[in-house]
Amino acid sequence: MRGLGRPAALLAALCIVASSVGCVLTQDVPDPALDIPNTYEAARPHDADAPPTLDWWRGFRSREMTDLMEEAQTVNLDIAAAVARFKQADAQARIAGAALLPSLSGSGSEAYSRTSGSSASGLSIGGREVVNYSASLSASYQLDFWGQNRDALQAAEETAIGSRFDRDVVALTTLTSVATAYFQVLASQDRIRTAEQNIASATRVLDAIKQRFKSGTGTDLDVAQQEAVLGNQKAAVPPLRQTLDQNINALALLVSRPRESVRVTGGSMKQIALPRVTPGLPSELLTQRPDIRRQEAQLASATANVGSARAQFFPTIQLTGQGGYQSSALVSLFQPHATFFSLVGGLTQPIFDGGKILGNFEFNQAKQDELLQTYRKTVISAFTDVDNALYSIKETTVKLQLQREVVAASRRAFQLSEQQLRAGTADIVTVLNTQVTLFQAEDVLWQAQLAQLLAFVSLYQALGGGWEPKMEKPVNAL
Repeated sequence: MRGLGRPAALLAALCIVASSVGCVLTQDVPDPALDIPNTYEAARPHDADAPPTLDWWRGFRSREMTDLMEEAQTVNLDIAAAVARFKQADAQARIAGAALLPSLSGSGSEAYSRTSGSSASGLSIGGREVVNYSASLSASYQLDFWGQNRDALQAAEETAIGSRFDRDVVALTTLTSVATAYFQVLASQDRIRTAEQNIASATRVLDAIKQRFKSGTGTDLDVAQQEAVLGNQKAAVPPLRQTLDQNINALALLVSRPRESVRVTGGSMKQIALPRVTPGLPSELLTQRPDIRRQEAQLASATANVGSARAQFFPTIQLTGQGGYQSSALVSLFQPHATFFSLVGGLTQPIFDGGKILGNFEFNQAKQDELLQTYRKTVISAFTDVDNALYSIKETTVKLQLQREVVAASRRAFQLSEQQLRAGTADIVTVLNTQVTLFQAEDVLWQAQLAQLLAFVSLYQALGGGWEPKMEKPVNAL
């Protein structure tokens, strides 16, 4: 290091060592030791690789629901709050990164003073006035010799990354909530229409029974029983209307608008198409589900915090310097003879702190282990969620088909019993049983259809929403 002054040479040597040793204590993220299956147990072997698209809700082919989905993505307050949180995390990362750079500050001052004009003998000899001007720059830099500040920055950056995935988790939850509420609206409308049709059917039967009672072929008990059936059908409508209103209110909240300004037309679940979606490979789920990515980032942040906490056991090297100009005359303030400077290098080694540093290190180690186990559970839960959704789609599809057969048989039985009632050959008990069976079967059918649609929504949520399209490599790519 010829040509360098002794302080500069010492500073250069320290910087070289710091750059080579600063990352020695940085830890790698621990291996979660996950057992990733080759395929999902509930997936069909012949399923084509067709993961959900980014706008997965379009697969249901409902224009109104698509409009609600797109509106929720831009105005939902939970999503907006999540965006604000990752902006906070970005700012915290910038704050943490400031420790890796020197701090520099400038100052200027004018000092005016006057000495006393009285001597020790009590004589007045005249005071003296002094004016002093100064301008200086101060710099301070902590050598990140053990990587403490670098690890702190990495922890803050990983936290910021995790906050972005947290926003994706909130967005996915919001979108699935919109789909769920919208399908609940359709189901309520379908069930209300069916209940009104059943009320009309029960009223026709009641009129026929009253005619038989007037002609003497029926009894007052027959009339009372049918009135009870009709009353039950009427009583079923108010709860359905309440459910309808509650889900419209839920949609209004999800799109951040008052209920009075939201108009949901709805329609029927019969108008909703069933999307075709396959789960892909379990290994792909690790890069698609935002909650898994969030836990992964939090684990990386905790690992960096362990490295930063370990570095606190070692000495802290601080360099400070100050230089500038000082003069009693403003015109000569920036002359060479008015310059001054100072350079100080300090080293601080913790000796005894009552176990504070050790406790902080052990705390960060335990936090890392907690997040490691949470990450593993999140991954395993993700596989379970996909399998549960696939099973649900399979079983609800079977139940829906069987329930349609039940409704068809129940409707035929009720029509025959009503014909016999009008012909005067029907047993009243048979008529009562067939109409109650039909009414219940039709309501269960709508609930089964709703369960099937919600199963598809659950699969989309389990898969992490929409997936980025795969990039096909050119055949002749170099």
